[in-house]
Amino acid sequence: MRDIKLEKSWKELLGQELEKPYMAELRTFLVHEEKSGKTIYPQTADIFAALNLTPFDQVKVVILGQDPYHGPNQAHGLCFSVKPGVKIPPSLVNIFKELKTDLGIEPPTHGCLDAWARQGVLLLNNVLTVEDGKAGSHHLKGWEEFTAKIIELLNEKKENLVFILWGSPAQKKAQKVNPDKHCIIKSVHPSPLS
Repeated sequence: MRDIKLEKSWKELLGQELEKPYMAELRTFLVHEEKSGKTIYPQTADIFAALNLTPFDQVKVVILGQDPYHGPNQAHGLCFSVKPGVKIPPSLVNIFKELKTDLGIEPPTHGCLDAWARQGVLLLNNVLTVEDGKAGSHHLKGWEEFTAKIIELLNEKKENLVFILWGSPAQKKAQKVNPDKHCIIKSVHPSPLS
């Protein structure tokens, strides 16, 4: 992960975190998984896509997902998002339905949320990698600690952010957010399975 591109502002803020022992263990785990022939999503270059598309100083909203989509061609480093041409997943269909119902916003014909990220919406998963076909397979490997640090930094160094926390794993991160400085919106996960 040392070689993975990370946007300058995030690199400055997270540089020491990336050198901690738990991150070394996570790197070793990911290398071992790939060497043993397992397919990991998203592609290595996209692991930090949420951070790369939304520099620290541009973050206005944080949407926290659980872990990446675990099917081929779905995950590309932004929670709930898929690349253009990929069928829109049920969770994102439900998000689009809520936007239509609540705000009258017509849903797009694709599920790529890059434009949201470029407008200041940090689309961050709690866990940044997953094994093909195995939802939750990289839980408790170190990502939760790393993303907790991201939330802590946002809480400490910014004001008036909106944190949208869907589902209990995301809502656990609310304890890292000062409700006197930021708006916290909690709800059930948009998955039809929730």
